[in-house]
Amino acid sequence: MNQMSHNIPSLATATRSIGAILVDSGKLSAADAERILRQQKENNLRFGDAALLLGLLTEQDIAVALAQQYNYPYLLKGEGSVAEEVTAAYEPFSPQVEALRILRSQLMLRWFAGDAGQKTLAICSTGRGEGRSRLAANLAVIFAQLGERTLLIDADLRQPRQHTLFKVDDKLGLSSILAGRCGLEAIRTVPEFPNLALLPAGPVPPNPQELLAQPAFLQLLETASARHDVVLIDTPAAALYGDTQTIAARARAALILARRHRSSLAATRQFAEHLGQLGVNLVGSVLTEF
Repeated sequence: MNQMSHNIPSLATATRSIGAILVDSGKLSAADAERILRQQKENNLRFGDAALLLGLLTEQDIAVALAQQYNYPYLLKGEGSVAEEVTAAYEPFSPQVEALRILRSQLMLRWFAGDAGQKTLAICSTGRGEGRSRLAANLAVIFAQLGERTLLIDADLRQPRQHTLFKVDDKLGLSSILAGRCGLEAIRTVPEFPNLALLPAGPVPPNPQELLAQPAFLQLLETASARHDVVLIDTPAAALYGDTQTIAARARAALILARRHRSSLAATRQFAEHLGQLGVNLVGSVLTEF
């Protein structure tokens, strides 16, 4: 079966029939498409209903074709180069992803409102295992699905995860750029999501905090902001390292994450107050329950 990344970005896609999309993707043969069209005409059915009646397609096949027709990219499980815990890439109609869309809407209203200086956002929390990387990856996907030119930067130079979530190598990345070993070629486009780019962390350096404090990091964010609509930054655990405060200060804005029954309320409150003292815009907070 052909890989179905469902990411046809052109306006022409919206005018193509579901049948043409399914034939082009290899899900239907031309002969089967003709059978469905005959059934559709004889019984006054929609194309999808006729295909289901004949047993030639599944409801998921039809949902995928509709997503292509409306330029809404997502993947089928078992396909693509994105880990399945990036739920937005695989289950765009699930309650969990609907909650992420609500969060996206709030972020669009509160921060990403069109101001040229409001394009970067650090995703922060105090401890390990609270879901920062997963939230950042999912948000990046749903911003890209909205049509926003999105860049996800893995600035956790201690225990990076985005390269595993998007299944790319991390031989070059943020640390490589900051150390002067490479340029913006370290940024990768995620093939299945044409509006999404990823800058992995790169090799773990011996001096993460010093690298992030360099002017080169701020310059990188300024360049990224000029080329993208949304720049999301994954960060390390704030209670363990000082990197997060540096990243948030450079980004100028932070979304604070806490995990139910795991995060310390006192530590989270103290961290938020500290960011406020640094002049960081606290765009909001999220309570997760993975």
